[in-house]
This record gives sequence, C-alpha cells and structure tokens, in this order.
Amino acid sequence: MIYKTKGTCSTQIDIEMDGEVIKNVKFTGGCNGNLQGVSRLVQGMNGKDAIEKLRGIKCGFKPTSCPDQLSYAIEEAMKA
Repeated sequence: MIYKTKGTCSTQIDIEMDGEVIKNVKFTGGCNGNLQGVSRLVQGMNGKDAIEKLRGIKCGFKPTSCPDQLSYAIEEAMKA
C-alpha cells in the first residue's frame, strides 16, 4: 500500500502488511537514517501496537511527524 504523507519532509510511505503484522516499511524523502531506523523497529510488530506507540509524535513545531504519519499509514493498511 502507498500512503501519501501530509505535513512532513517525507512525501510517501510504502507499507506491506501480513494481516495485522508489519512486514516492510519504506519512506520516500525525509531524514534517511532516522526513517530507516523507524522502519526496522516496526518490522514484525503488530500494527495496533505500533500505532499506539507512534501516534501523536510531533516534529519540532509541526503538528505531525514521520512516525505519526506512519501510524496513519499502518491504520489505512490494516483497513485494506
């Protein structure tokens, strides 16, 4: 599934799920090293658990962040 981010330096998140388990995450744009780390940390994690941990994280004065946007991408992928 492809999720177009809103309000972040990254522009897109490609996410692959196996039921409720996160199989793979790839960000386009953003802080490459940090986003590779976030992607690897959530790999193999239950989507609901990841959403709970990531939702609401802000980046500086922005109302959202790449991890926050990932939580919305996971939520959308779980609905699909």
